[in-house]
Amino acid sequence: MSGTLWLVATPIGNLGDLQPRAIEVLAAVELVCCEDTRRTGLLLHHSGVKAKRMAVCNEHTEHDLIDRVLGVLGSGGDVAVVSDAGTPGVSDPGERLVRAAIDASCNVSSVPGPSAAVMAVTISGLDTSRFVFEGFLPRKGRERATRLAELACEPRTSVLYEAPHRALRTLSDLGEACGPNRDIVVTRELTKMHETVVRGTLGSIDIGEPRGEYVFVLAGVPIDNTPATDQDVQRLLDEAIADGMSKRDAATAVAQQTGRSRRDVYQLTI
Repeated sequence: MSGTLWLVATPIGNLGDLQPRAIEVLAAVELVCCEDTRRTGLLLHHSGVKAKRMAVCNEHTEHDLIDRVLGVLGSGGDVAVVSDAGTPGVSDPGERLVRAAIDASCNVSSVPGPSAAVMAVTISGLDTSRFVFEGFLPRKGRERATRLAELACEPRTSVLYEAPHRALRTLSDLGEACGPNRDIVVTRELTKMHETVVRGTLGSIDIGEPRGEYVFVLAGVPIDNTPATDQDVQRLLDEAIADGMSKRDAATAVAQQTGRSRRDVYQLTI
């Protein structure tokens, strides 16, 4: 019988958020895979846990770690995967190991817990009935322009992660794509001493000097139930294509925004 691959959520700031069951699992597994052995080592020491073995699992090493993890699982041992903060596999390493374990018919389970995305959206005050997690935006080029255009048309609340040195640029780009009146909530240092939540519109929000890790919660585009005319659709298509989107991507985005069929919208591009 194979062992279990455990995805263990760790605190996003406050060490008191580490669950008792997480401590039990981390103490029992044969191998702990983590982004930074020093950081995870401090967390384990704080919790009174002495890991049997540890391995670095980041975007560069995760693929090469698969055989080692499957070897432990195949011999009946359990393996834990943790990120530096929050739930592994969500904009953090873990997805490849999960896929490999499933393909090898090994057990996969989790110890649920802290997630910056979920915490940010629940305290934002924006609509939580439907929301979409976008993670980090592409840093540049057509891919970034396309994603921004999609966000401008997205009716659901959107949750994004951002690093401090890109926070102001991303706010500016979102303002250009979505307009100055779109509501946004910017959070940083969640659960930590200097936890900050700033609410406003893209045209007025002031987050001060960027520092710490950010989560942006962006309101969805207001839904207008008035049927869009061909002229309305053509104008939106022209704007999207001018922003660098392909005709196909522009048709998809505008169809989503207007409620028109994608086939009808695409016909207007040609």
